[in-house]
Amino acid sequence: MINNFDGLIGLSLEKIQAICSRNTGVGSDGLILIEQSEIADFKMNFYNPDGSQSYCGNGSRCAHAYARKLGIVEDSCSFEAFDGVHSSDFDGAEYEISLGEVYEIEQIEKDLLLNTGSPHYIALHGNLEGLAINEAARKIRYNDRFSEEGVNVNFIDWQNGLLHIRTYERGVEGETLSCGTGVTASGIAAHHLGYAQSPVSVSTRGGRLSVSFAFGPDGYTDIKLKGPVKHVFNGQLYL
Repeated sequence: MINNFDGLIGLSLEKIQAICSRNTGVGSDGLILIEQSEIADFKMNFYNPDGSQSYCGNGSRCAHAYARKLGIVEDSCSFEAFDGVHSSDFDGAEYEISLGEVYEIEQIEKDLLLNTGSPHYIALHGNLEGLAINEAARKIRYNDRFSEEGVNVNFIDWQNGLLHIRTYERGVEGETLSCGTGVTASGIAAHHLGYAQSPVSVSTRGGRLSVSFAFGPDGYTDIKLKGPVKHVFNGQLYL
């Protein structure tokens, strides 16, 4: 995350890719610029490692934490993102963000497709630890339907009241330890399939998150993603 609230930093596609590179750059699953917004308290300008843009749920929670650290916002705020304006709240321990409503869930054989700010393909899988996820996910991500625009692929398993998930993210083109929009989509999918009720506790390789929502005749509303944020490091980057 980079503080660009003064608007002085401009990054090319090549520079974003170079910063995100795990071999020759900082190394990350994405890059966020904290910027001014005319319609919210701040703008979370998110880029995938390949330079493409989408909405990022976990990045949004981290963006609120960073903007709060910078003194731009307080415990409750609004922020502008790729797909519109969201709200966020800090309860002293965890950050909870709002996501857009979900009115359409497509069934693809036994799997589901829905959009929580980014498109997510959800597949049940009984052995997540033994899953060769990149190989399995790329068969979906690069098939005839999704190859051009891409899709995130989530494999889920419901065990003893806890939803387990592993996610392959487009733009990263590999597995990530935790995907916020994927966790949200999978929590909704678990309810749709009859496994879970709101709130849904979700276990990712990066930690535990919670998804809550209201469900009615038209679909899913008041969708929230909640979890902790940890400051790992800070430094100076010479552009």
